[in-house]
Amino acid sequence: MDKTLNSWRTNILKSVILCALAYMIAGGAALGVGYGLSGRHPLLIVGISDIAATAVVFFFSFLLNNSSVYDPYWSVAPIPIALYFAFRVSPGRIDAVRLSVVLVLVSVWGGRLTYNWLRGWRGLAHEDWRYLNIRKKTGRAYWPASFLAIHTIPTIVVFLGCLSLYASLSRGVNNFGALDFVAAAVTSAAIWVEARADRQLRRFKLTQKDTCKILSTGIWAFTRHPNYFGEILFWWGLFLFSVSAAPALWWVALGPAAITMLFFFISIPMMEKHMVERRPGYDDYRGRTSVLIPWFTRKKGEKDG
Repeated sequence: MDKTLNSWRTNILKSVILCALAYMIAGGAALGVGYGLSGRHPLLIVGISDIAATAVVFFFSFLLNNSSVYDPYWSVAPIPIALYFAFRVSPGRIDAVRLSVVLVLVSVWGGRLTYNWLRGWRGLAHEDWRYLNIRKKTGRAYWPASFLAIHTIPTIVVFLGCLSLYASLSRGVNNFGALDFVAAAVTSAAIWVEARADRQLRRFKLTQKDTCKILSTGIWAFTRHPNYFGEILFWWGLFLFSVSAAPALWWVALGPAAITMLFFFISIPMMEKHMVERRPGYDDYRGRTSVLIPWFTRKKGEKDG
């Protein structure tokens, strides 16, 4: 059994099949749990179903000894959540234009991000460096730590982000209006920024043989973390849709706020530390380039605003 698993883990195509199987079973578990909770509040149904799916993905992470099985969950889960809110919660009572625009944007965002992950994935024989660091720090407690920090907390944060979808797709009281145009522009810009940053980074990695060199051209000349900026902007764009649709549900701002804090206080510091340790010139790049919000290159001595 172990030899068979190792054989599949070292083959990229087989790794993809195993990962797809994990997500199909996770989706089935979510549907089963959701069906069992029929009649309950939609947010309770989605929340518990989301945790059930995460538990299945975690089981495969444990079975395959690789927490990177969870990596695409961030971009995959919001799509079925959006579809549920749109067509199962209050069908026929929502603005058709907003529904169409939001679903298209979420699908484009999720599909592109998942594809970008897939084409850069090196299979189950490779695990994200962040998870390897957690392995070293936690030792035998790695898998409980993985379940909490790598699987459960990100799932909760994404669920909070999807509260905006609940407001805009199932509780809207206003028709598509001016703020929706702004929301569509912000969300589309966010997708473009992420796509541009990922494309430039991929080209840099494929053409640059010097592993110590830093990408500091294109959009990376204006911010050290354009992909993170685009991701944060995307969730705030979804929030603008919710404000336009159901202003009384302003509390769904908790979602993009949580995502912003996750990137600002955890993801960015972790990446900065990693880059400083691996790239000798990163300190210089950090001294002249904005950390998150795109801005013009600073002169020496100036600090992040």
